[in-house]
Amino acid sequence: MFPNFLKHFSALVIACTVSVSCAALGNAANDGNGVVVVDSVYSVDETIARVKKDIADKGIMFFMDVDQAKLAADADIVLKPSHLLIFGNPPLGIQFLTSNPVSGLDWPVRLLVFEDADGSVKMAYNDFTWVAHRHGITDRDEQFKMATMVIGSITSAAR
Repeated sequence: MFPNFLKHFSALVIACTVSVSCAALGNAANDGNGVVVVDSVYSVDETIARVKKDIADKGIMFFMDVDQAKLAADADIVLKPSHLLIFGNPPLGIQFLTSNPVSGLDWPVRLLVFEDADGSVKMAYNDFTWVAHRHGITDRDEQFKMATMVIGSITSAAR
């Protein structure tokens, strides 16, 4: 599974730098808090469907879809559509934990798909450079570069 995954991204890894703002990632915005937010051109449901399909097509493990709006409704709270998608590729993600086990707080990958106050749909995730700094990981640059390319590719399925 992992060799196919690498094959799909080798061109992106060569083409981009570790920076989330590289041209291949599109309109990513990081306001300095380690959160990257990108626009989706689709509804929340269509965005989720496209992201899940892209994750499956890449051979990445999909763990969970937490429907936060449903959880809110069950507690009699109104929340615009919001889903936390949790997925990852253990051969890549576990390498961060071997460098610093506390980084398990940020793995597997989480992608928040939500409807903003103005009705637009957004996708948000942790900037992997920020995650590296947060956990003091300095010996996994290539792996962080790969993770950055992968999340950029996955979110591009809805941009």
